[in-house]
Amino acid sequence: MCENLKQDYQLCEELGRGRFGVVYRCFSTAADDSFACKSIYKHSLSDATDRRCIDTEPKILHLLSGCPNILRLHNVYEDDDYIHLVTDLCDGGDLFDRISSGNRFSEPDAAAILKQLMTAIGYCHRLGVAHRDIKPDNILFDSRGRLKLADFGSAELFGVSEMNGVVGTPYYVAPEVLMGRDYTEKVDVWSAGVILYIMLAGVPPFYGDGPSETFEAVLRGNLRFPTKIFRSVSPEAKDLLRKMICRDVSRRLSAEQVLRYPWIINGGETSSMADLA
Repeated sequence: MCENLKQDYQLCEELGRGRFGVVYRCFSTAADDSFACKSIYKHSLSDATDRRCIDTEPKILHLLSGCPNILRLHNVYEDDDYIHLVTDLCDGGDLFDRISSGNRFSEPDAAAILKQLMTAIGYCHRLGVAHRDIKPDNILFDSRGRLKLADFGSAELFGVSEMNGVVGTPYYVAPEVLMGRDYTEKVDVWSAGVILYIMLAGVPPFYGDGPSETFEAVLRGNLRFPTKIFRSVSPEAKDLLRKMICRDVSRRLSAEQVLRYPWIINGGETSSMADLA
């Protein structure tokens, strides 16, 4: 861990703020390139759980550095007041911004994003890491449009011991997490399935007037495809959604199975689309 950030990087404009810190663009004269720097004020960490999140993320990112669809950590700096994480600069926005535009995604566009996301998730799972907070805000894009999965503060290593604890975000959290029971890395597949649903439908599959009502809807898990919204969505895409947003974890697809699913392999092109060509 390095000590003096300003010896290596010039801090530039603020890019955003999160729960634990501020993100800046920074410039390295040695590399002649720009990066992102998340500066975390250590005295704002309220408890041991917060500190654990901050300690966990650099270790997990180092472990996952070989995947092009996962945000790469370049350097870590710590001084008396701050921890600074220098990562890839993702100046192409995030998936939340793209979804918030109000336009539904075409099936090829949704498939292209899901393929990159599942590549990242599958890489995590092969190395024994569950992200546990897959949501559009944590899916970034670089200047070339490449997807980068970010924010591993809630990530957990699995396989050695069972995972438990309620983490995640209301719309995207899997029901077994809310039940408080031990769960598997397939919670990430559920969350990715919810994201696919939102891309195709423009609305989430489970929602309520507040977090508690949304949690109740998730626990019921009554997945529907309203005709008005899904009229133009292919049977292949809906079948994949059923297999990702599946309450029965034993029947829910793994990340690798999603990547091998024909709708993904064919880039969201379906037989009905071929007939129209």
